[in-house]
Amino acid sequence: MANQQPPGPLGPDVAVTHILVVTDPGRSRDFWADVLGAELYREYGGTSVVLRFAGTWLLLVSGGGPTADKPTVVFQPPADADLVSHAMTLRVADCQAAYEALRSRGAAFLTPPHDWGGEIRCFLRDPDGHLVEISQSNAGPPRLGPRLPLAARSLARVPTTSRRFARWLAT
Repeated sequence: MANQQPPGPLGPDVAVTHILVVTDPGRSRDFWADVLGAELYREYGGTSVVLRFAGTWLLLVSGGGPTADKPTVVFQPPADADLVSHAMTLRVADCQAAYEALRSRGAAFLTPPHDWGGEIRCFLRDPDGHLVEISQSNAGPPRLGPRLPLAARSLARVPTTSRRFARWLAT
């Protein structure tokens, strides 16, 4: 127990739920369950679907206007699938095998897997255009700790101080 980290400010039992705003929760449920293998947990009145997916929760919700606890926020699906503000990476042992398996279930990929040396990756979209990366690491033994997010991996346009900080986060 000496190596156990103390709980962060959210407590020891914090869990992450990814929320995706979709145009048709039923259609999105079918995609995430039938193509990517998510498990249906619960549905609420045709406006939201809760899925268990890859050790976390995925909440698919229809759009909606402001509420008392988010008075200026509007939920809406992506207006342009080529402008990404959120992406999900699924780390797999064999990118090519995952690509073939998901294609056989109806997934449409942007391109076949591309080998970047340290990783092999490919991208697909859900029915509303949410970007999903399938990634295989080729960089030796697995690292401990979280993988640096997709957006932080493109450091060429970031000032030097920020690049050092991003490298520190990746260790």
